[in-house]
Amino acid sequence: MNGWFEQTIVSTGRLPLFCFFVGVVLGFAFIRFSVRMIRAQVRWWPGNVTRGDLHIHHVVFGVVFMLVAGVAGLAIPVETTAWRAVAAALFGVGAALVLDEFALLLHLSDVYWSERGRTSIDAVFVAIAVSGLLLLGLRPLGANEFLTGETDPAQFAGAALIVINLALAAITLLKGKIWTGLLGLFLPVLLIVGALRLARPHAPWARWFYRGESRWAEWRRARSADRERRYRQPIILAKIRVQELIAGRHDLPLPRPPRREP
Repeated sequence: MNGWFEQTIVSTGRLPLFCFFVGVVLGFAFIRFSVRMIRAQVRWWPGNVTRGDLHIHHVVFGVVFMLVAGVAGLAIPVETTAWRAVAAALFGVGAALVLDEFALLLHLSDVYWSERGRTSIDAVFVAIAVSGLLLLGLRPLGANEFLTGETDPAQFAGAALIVINLALAAITLLKGKIWTGLLGLFLPVLLIVGALRLARPHAPWARWFYRGESRWAEWRRARSADRERRYRQPIILAKIRVQELIAGRHDLPLPRPPRREP
């Protein structure tokens, strides 16, 4: 195990990325355990951080951690791998705290336990998936050629592949296929499939190109809705079950705060 870690992580210069990955996972696990204990109103857990009537959300601590770790990462010499790894781990913890309240930042409203609060879990899952793929050594198509190419033709080919990859990713995302578009940056075959297949019914692509009364437009709308019902919805339900198992349910009302005695 030590030999594998040395060869795969340390020798390849991925130790800071590994520490960031671990920081995100542990930070997310801790904060979700914390908020679930707070929601359950257990007496032995400290509870929310407050100052008077002000509830200090954990995104505030996340921003501070990311700022400190980011500046430290810029200031620490490149050859000091151990301290760079510590800064990366702190940055990962901060990123987890920020992404865990991504829905709050997106809607500028405390939607943490509402249906819209699941957006935060999606954001954390995306961060873990992308950093995990980078940790395994995968890179977006063309990135290696562009960054390591010693000749102009090699760098030009890498840049062209990157542009094509990003264009396919943009089409896939506009079709409402978020996971396919993001993971497809590392597995290009997913982008080809995502870009060619029909868009989801409520995606921007469907609103732009599936309008009209022609038979072709009607067929695309009907086919898209049928695929959403038959294939996409069962996957979404399964994903929600996993999210609720890890992060708690997001369709329950917030617990009422205890009444203060006059």
